[in-house]
Amino acid sequence: MNQTFDFTVVDSIIDGLGCKQSAIIAILQGIQEQYRYLPREVFPYLAKRLGISEARIYSTATFYENFSLEPKGKFVIKVCDGTACHVRKSIPILERLRKDLGLSDKKVTTEDLGFTVETVSCLGACGLAPVITVNDKVYPAMTPDKATELLNALKEEL
Repeated sequence: MNQTFDFTVVDSIIDGLGCKQSAIIAILQGIQEQYRYLPREVFPYLAKRLGISEARIYSTATFYENFSLEPKGKFVIKVCDGTACHVRKSIPILERLRKDLGLSDKKVTTEDLGFTVETVSCLGACGLAPVITVNDKVYPAMTPDKATELLNALKEEL
């Protein structure tokens, strides 16, 4: 990351939500929305601004699965591997996405921070299986070939 982190965005989020301990989750959500993850520089800064321990902020950020401490891509692709999607062949879709992007189960984000590919237990759209989402937009009845077509379209937007 940059040598010096610009806290202007963080300050505006805190000012908008209120500089109080009860706003910590909303503040973390706002920061993640801006940066697509929680940069480590924000933890000591938030602790000082909110008057709570850095450990408490960190434990909140790591308790909730929705927060990420690792940078994510511009496009976050979630592949459902719940029962309905799995039975309808979601794994070949996941494998195709990883192959097309040069990713694996260990390396989930492209070097250029264009794409992140994750699996999830259920997206709640079982009737549309197999399903993937891109930044929370649902793509139903997915196939490996449709996934490649979608990737190619998304690459044009990078």
